[in-house]
Amino acid sequence: MRDFSDFNESTIAAIATPPGAGGIGIIRVSGPQSAVILQQLFQPKNPPHNFISHKLYLGAIVHPKTRAVIDEVLAVYMRAPQTYTREDVVEIHGHGSYLLLQEILAQILTFPATRLAEPGEFTKRAFLNGRIDLTQAEAVAELLCAKTKEGANLAVSQLRGGLHGEIWKIRDALVAVRAIMEVAIDFPDEDVEILDVPALKAKLGGEVQEPLALLLARADGGKIIREGVSVVILGRPNVGKSSLLNCLLREERAIVTDLPGTTRDTIEECLDIKGVPVRIVDTAGIRETVEAVEEIGIRRARQKLGEADLVLLVLDGVEGLLAEDRTLFEVAADKKVVVVVNKIDRARSVDLGLYEEAFPAAPVVAISATTGEGIHNLEDAVYNAATGGHGLQEPGVAAPNVRHAAALQRALAAVQQVGEGLAAGLPPDLLAIDLQAALAFLGDIVGETTTDDVLDMIFAEFCLGK
Repeated sequence: MRDFSDFNESTIAAIATPPGAGGIGIIRVSGPQSAVILQQLFQPKNPPHNFISHKLYLGAIVHPKTRAVIDEVLAVYMRAPQTYTREDVVEIHGHGSYLLLQEILAQILTFPATRLAEPGEFTKRAFLNGRIDLTQAEAVAELLCAKTKEGANLAVSQLRGGLHGEIWKIRDALVAVRAIMEVAIDFPDEDVEILDVPALKAKLGGEVQEPLALLLARADGGKIIREGVSVVILGRPNVGKSSLLNCLLREERAIVTDLPGTTRDTIEECLDIKGVPVRIVDTAGIRETVEAVEEIGIRRARQKLGEADLVLLVLDGVEGLLAEDRTLFEVAADKKVVVVVNKIDRARSVDLGLYEEAFPAAPVVAISATTGEGIHNLEDAVYNAATGGHGLQEPGVAAPNVRHAAALQRALAAVQQVGEGLAAGLPPDLLAIDLQAALAFLGDIVGETTTDDVLDMIFAEFCLGK
């Protein structure tokens, strides 16, 4: 365990609620000066002999010198170690005026050995003081940034120790195998009897490799839930791209007219399609043009196309399939494409077979962006394309993020080397090296062996006050 005694000597404070007016604003303080700060700044309405831990008190925050009232608040003192950081913690719940909150924070920061918290420092202290492991600390940030209910459920599962528990089961199995290796190293003349190769290979396979592979299989689904997919609406001018955006959003977000070239710039919005966060981009219709402003919009449309995970190629069901539509499909050929035949409410008949024959590699969906007909079929097609047709993972099951997945992959490779070494009859001291490497990779995930620069990078992504 690292020595963080200097780290814990300071007291930190920050506003824990976002900027702007609101009903309530919260200031959080953590560290050895917390109780002193509360006693000198807070004037309770009914002064107690001693503050009872974890009990809210009504009163006022006053200026430490003039005793002028700054705000009427509720305050709570939480005695270590039964706190978020395992340090003494004070929370001040005042009115949601950011001006008042900043004034209270300024008075707190006048106390000795008290400073403004760094981003994520409260959670970092919770991790460093052993209250949570690194996977749970990361889950806090993921919960705050969750874009869908499924994303929030995934973060809560990880916060409650879902991934932590899976990693420690695998770790315990590896420790048991390493213990056998250590005995074989200490008694080299008896290693044949000590090392039951079939039993060890079975244990590594069933209790280590299979769970590692399962966690890695969940990583792609977890990535989709956390990060979502970028979807670009592509098509000729006036095929109904902006109408489709409005229909998917269930609101009038984009201007819609019968004039080609109405959309001059990209419009980006976010929506939830069956638990998948979707960043959807409406683009200018792509055509040959000499109009300068429209040309800029077309150039941006091509740029967004290059960044997209999925393309909705919108066609005009009244006009039918044109050569320009085929050209646009070829432009997006390196992307996943869903072909959307629009305006079916205005077309006499739509032969989907014609489009399916023209675009055999892409699903074809017929819709009316005006009436909403077929829009649920389109959402199903987007969901299937985003998830590779396999759907999302079981709700609430912890899935590793990108950092975890990289460490899991390295751990799996090290364990596979152990298995190959057992089969080849390598000596136990060499096998122990790969076993220790696998344990170190798992330690990186939970924060046992994670380097300081990686920790700094992780917590720098947090907001102030968390």
